[in-house]
Amino acid sequence: MKWEGRRVLVTGGASFIGSHLTEALIARGARVRVADNMSSGTRDNLEGPLRAGTVELLEVNLLDSRSAEEAMKNIEVVFHLAADHGGRGYIDLHQVNCSTNLVLDGQIFRTAARLGVEKVVFASSGCVYPNHLQTDAEEEIYLTEDLVKPPFDADNLYGWAKLMGELVLRAYCQENKLKGASLRYFTAYGPRCPESHAVTAMIARALVNQNPFVVWGTGQQVRNWTYVSDVVEASIAAAERIDDGRAINVGTMERIKVVEAVQHILRYTGKDLPLVFDPSKPTGPYNRVCDNSLAADLVGWKPLVPFARGLERTIDWYFETHDAGQVARELPRALTERTHVPG
Repeated sequence: MKWEGRRVLVTGGASFIGSHLTEALIARGARVRVADNMSSGTRDNLEGPLRAGTVELLEVNLLDSRSAEEAMKNIEVVFHLAADHGGRGYIDLHQVNCSTNLVLDGQIFRTAARLGVEKVVFASSGCVYPNHLQTDAEEEIYLTEDLVKPPFDADNLYGWAKLMGELVLRAYCQENKLKGASLRYFTAYGPRCPESHAVTAMIARALVNQNPFVVWGTGQQVRNWTYVSDVVEASIAAAERIDDGRAINVGTMERIKVVEAVQHILRYTGKDLPLVFDPSKPTGPYNRVCDNSLAADLVGWKPLVPFARGLERTIDWYFETHDAGQVARELPRALTERTHVPG
């Protein structure tokens, strides 16, 4: 697929991942429209493209059918990232809000098919994987795509909505009404990521010298955090090479414990803060790491940014762009809401 001149819609394109994806598509010559209700996205995230006039921004609610039609008019490829979502503190505490994704995804797919959109690339999640496989932090398990099967066991309403989105898109593809691909993102992080996500939350605690430094859960939770540029490249590669609606994992295979990430942040920032662990807070599964070999086989994608390097880039960005006093005032709310502390 050649991107030069191609008409592309990025839903949720003013938010964290969406804004990076928008910039990458523009760099490839695509004509990009962004549709975002600005519930977590910001115009600042698109400052460069807006200033250059290289992006069209629609501030609309895609749950409204007329807005969805307006957004997809004359569009060839849709990257559907819009969702009611956040980090663990948000999706565990806002189940009703996350349930609206069931309606949103169905509307996007239906409207795309009716308007003749060529392809939809759907941002799914590692939350579609069975909970019972992710309970033992000491087990070395790598989640493969074929483990998502009946009986399904997704991670709360957010995970169930993402799973249903995958299945619906696959049905559209099987009935030749759309081409598509689903991408199971595993814990993205990087510049522009809000404080409701774990990595940014930990960096924010370091910036404000939180004493004691609070770690949600026991700190033994295992993740494979994925740097945003790798997420973007995988998304574009899938758009170019997958048509049948299948899902692929987008994540590294580095097994990083939460407490290890905290320790790296404190070392890098030169902070000496005592840790206190709070298992009463939302923690999610204790062992979520993907196998990314299918993405390598199907679309030739492998992550390029190891966690240590990406973490330090993210720390540098956050410390350079945020005021410690403002972060301290707003962090308690930002940890569980779909908002950024302004940078």
